[in-house]
Order: sequence, then structure tokens, then C-alpha cells
Amino acid sequence: MVGTLFIVATPIGNLEDITQRALRVLREADLIACEDTRHTRKLLNHFGINTPTISYHEHNEQERAEDLCEALESGKNIALVSDAGTPLISDPGFRIVQAAVDRGISVVPIPGASAVITALSVSGLPTDQFLFAGFLPARTGARRAKLNELRKVAGTLVFYEAPHRIKATLQDALEVLGNREAVIAREVTKLHEEFARGSLSQLIERLSSSEAPRGEMVLIISSQDAEPSAFSRATSPEEQLSRRVDELEREGIDQKTILKRVAKEFGLKRDEAYRMMLNQKNRRNT
Repeated sequence: MVGTLFIVATPIGNLEDITQRALRVLREADLIACEDTRHTRKLLNHFGINTPTISYHEHNEQERAEDLCEALESGKNIALVSDAGTPLISDPGFRIVQAAVDRGISVVPIPGASAVITALSVSGLPTDQFLFAGFLPARTGARRAKLNELRKVAGTLVFYEAPHRIKATLQDALEVLGNREAVIAREVTKLHEEFARGSLSQLIERLSSSEAPRGEMVLIISSQDAEPSAFSRATSPEEQLSRRVDELEREGIDQKTILKRVAKEFGLKRDEAYRMMLNQKNRRNT
């Protein structure tokens, strides 16, 4: 009998974000094809899974797809995983899925976490229509050309972006798309998870006044006809900081942690952030 190719989503950060079905498939598979065997082995060890692994990444994808299809045709069941999230979403995997489909091999999705959907769901931007465009080009000219192609898309735009390019990308987006609503989702589901909201110009100012950002990022930009949010309409740094404090309070975070976080996000000393919080609170009460 021909085997089955399982496309298995794994956590994007928090290891609790994996399904029981995914764990069962990873245990029962004859082989796990991974983007990085060392990275996946940490996940497997955490859950006590001893299934053999094999590398499958962008540099060996063409050759490895053929080998894996032969294994599938011999009756082996193979689970394909990426380093994090759902395979094939800006990750390797297309060639083996295409080859398996062409050969009549069963391809079964095992759904789970995806950074695109996770970040979009809490962005506060319209979700009825959206376009995921992966990573924008690294070079400025090509990046601006791509943004110009997307300028009239009737929906929210979603990108992955590297931390060392995020400032340049925001600046290009501002100049090409205009001062739209945007959200930077950073380190989603991880310890230092952060959602920075505002207009593109506000986000540029916020990043310029803080230390260089780190971690994996999803950049979400509204369509050209989207209504501006209350955060974007905030006219002063105090109002922006106050709205960020409100967001964190709704997440159940304690005041000491909130003060530390907003000070870091807005590039302020802690006593200065505290003073701005008090000033804004006093204005509300008058």
C-alpha cells in the first residue's frame, strides 16, 4: 500500500499550541521531514517522540522530494514539518506536495498554528479580506516596486519581516502606500510577545525612539479605505501611551510590568513613562 504524506503544523512559540492529533501523527509516522532536524528534535524530545527525522529545506528540496515520494510509494507514512507554524507558508514543502499529488499519493493536512492568522486575528484591522504576501524583497527598489503593486489591493496586507529591515520597510510603506493603519506583531505566543499599533508614521516614530527590535515579526497594513483606529487618531504621545496601557491592562498584566513595557516600547525612562501615565489619567478625570 502507498503511504500518506501528512502536513503537520507545529507551535510558533508556545509549545502548548500543538494539537493532540499532530502529536499522534508525529508519533505514528515512519519518518518526519523537517526544515532543521536539530530544531524539530527539541520539540520531539519535549513530547517524548522518537520518530526518525530527515532534513528537507530550500537547498535540497528538489532532490529530497523525489526520495521522499519513493519512500511514500513503498508504503511509508511521512510527516512534513517546518521550524514553526504551518508548513509551506513562506517555508519549503511545495515541491513534495506537488510531486505527491501528481503521483496520486494522499496528502493530509494536520492544521494548527500559523503566524499569519494568529497575528491577523488580534490586529484590530479588517479581516474579511486580506492578502498574505510573504517576505517583501530585501532591496529598497524591489521592495517599493512590490508595495506599489499591492497599493490598490482591496483588503488588509500581511507580511513577514526581519527585525533588521522593519524600519526601512515601514518607511517605504509610508511613502508608497500612504499613512495607513498598521500593526507589528512581534514574538507571537512567546515570552516577549508584543503588538505595536498605530499609523505607519507613528510606528516609525516609536521604533526610532526605542532600541533595535528583535524577534520574528508579522507586519499588517490596512487597505487604503480602512477607517483609522482610536489609537491612530491619538494626537499626543501621552494619548498613545495611555491607549497602550489600556490594552495591556485588558490583557490582565500587572501595573509594574506595564510600566516597564511601555517605557521600553516608547523609548522612555521609567519615571518619564510614569509621569505621562499620571498626566493622561488626570486629564481624563477633569
